[in-house]
Amino acid sequence: MTLTEQLGIGVPILQAPMAGAQGSELAIAVSRAGGLGALPCAMLSPEAMAEEFQAIRNAISGPVNVNFFCHTQPSPDPERQARWHESLAPWYAEFGLDIEAVPAGAGRRPFDHAACDALEPFRPEVVSFHFGLPAPELLARVKAWGALVFSTATTVEEARWLEARGADAVIAQGLEAGGHRGLFLTEDLTTQMGTLALLPQIREAVDVPVIAAGGIAEARGMTAALALGAEAVQVGTAFLCCPESRVSAIHRRALMSEAARHTALTNLYSGRPARGIVTRLMRELGPISEAAPSFPLATAAIAPLRAAAEARGLGDFSPLWAGQNASHCREVPAGEVIAELARGLPR
Repeated sequence: MTLTEQLGIGVPILQAPMAGAQGSELAIAVSRAGGLGALPCAMLSPEAMAEEFQAIRNAISGPVNVNFFCHTQPSPDPERQARWHESLAPWYAEFGLDIEAVPAGAGRRPFDHAACDALEPFRPEVVSFHFGLPAPELLARVKAWGALVFSTATTVEEARWLEARGADAVIAQGLEAGGHRGLFLTEDLTTQMGTLALLPQIREAVDVPVIAAGGIAEARGMTAALALGAEAVQVGTAFLCCPESRVSAIHRRALMSEAARHTALTNLYSGRPARGIVTRLMRELGPISEAAPSFPLATAAIAPLRAAAEARGLGDFSPLWAGQNASHCREVPAGEVIAELARGLPR
């Protein structure tokens, strides 16, 4: 049985879960078009997650993927926090903000029993994870209601690790992909490969289905991924300008401009490497900073700068997540994106 048949979807196309950029509307639209819609839950409270998921269940009867981060929550490091604040101080002064008022915490919680409690009544068909897998007892709870478990690998070693610990499919995330890198066995960015190099190596290394992610935005990318052994593709950036997404007007304009041709990995917005359109912050501070606190603690001090700049119509301090191929990021319904990708399927 193919992964498409196992999931019960019409085409082997998965919508990438994009926290902060989409909600239930995009997941519903993708699922109605025959793909597998996804609901990102990394930034949702259990109550908000249940509300979004109920909206999905009310709208469609097909399968859905819910996605979580499963990082280890760090403790604040006062010395590193001080260095981070010092790095950001000139921009705080520029906008007339008080850096001493920044809280130490941040808003992304890893998957835990509270999230599982809220999720279990809905019994989603797929539960996917970023940054590895949750603790065995949490994974067992998810599998107990029959959910398939997917997780992201950025290296062959990560793919093998995921398969050995119960992942039902591996998402091979190439270096081109937008948003957070899913790396979890190493922080060494020199280990990260492009999709066309990573995909066949992971395909040879594991027996579970492999899903290709990174740089795939239209039919030719779909054809290439399937030819290299992927059973499905996961697409994110191409959906960001769809009317069903929730990206800001600032982000949308950037995605449809020449600026989208220049992306970079940065840890400035969250503390972990993530790919986005190069912004003023990334240019002036450098995209990677050793001063940035551990994920997700870096977010707290960036948030006031982002809000102040966006109030002036500027994306200078906003995480404008995007992959390296935004060429098909257009203001068309998500169903049209699915139809374009599906042209790359074997006839």
